[in-house]
Amino acid sequence: MTQPELLHQTRWLRLERIGRWDFVRRPQSNECVGILAITPEDEIVLVEQFRIPVQARVIEIPAGIVGDEDEHCGESLAETAARELLEETGYRATDIRLLLDTPTSAGMTSEIIHLFQATGLTREHQGGGTAGEDITVHHVPLVELAGWLREQQSAGKLVDFKIHAALRLSGR
Repeated sequence: MTQPELLHQTRWLRLERIGRWDFVRRPQSNECVGILAITPEDEIVLVEQFRIPVQARVIEIPAGIVGDEDEHCGESLAETAARELLEETGYRATDIRLLLDTPTSAGMTSEIIHLFQATGLTREHQGGGTAGEDITVHHVPLVELAGWLREQQSAGKLVDFKIHAALRLSGR
């Protein structure tokens, strides 16, 4: 494997080059998780937050970076998925099942996302993320999802593709 040349680094990102290709890598981890959570009432649990790179509010499945904080180093992928689900949405799952491992944007970043499905959900709190996060939790009946997402887009919000990928992989 060719060693990359470091072009610039901050606490959260590294800009690297191999040959003539520049790309981004996270210093702590190349791994992240996304969680498809569907309640016993057949509602998908989605999160909404302002994303600085796209300068818009984005509708997403709950997600997070693996090992990005010292206290979470050594967590398994499933443990990270369970923790992020609880932090962002307030739900604890009895079962977390891996659906897929895939690059998020192979031409731009080394990041690999691991999509999980969470079942056996129990609500423990309102969610909203950790300090510094401003996450809105949405419960959308699956039968109304397509229309609801169109409404969100019409209101100027962006919809993350991982919602559709996770639903398809789960057979929903």
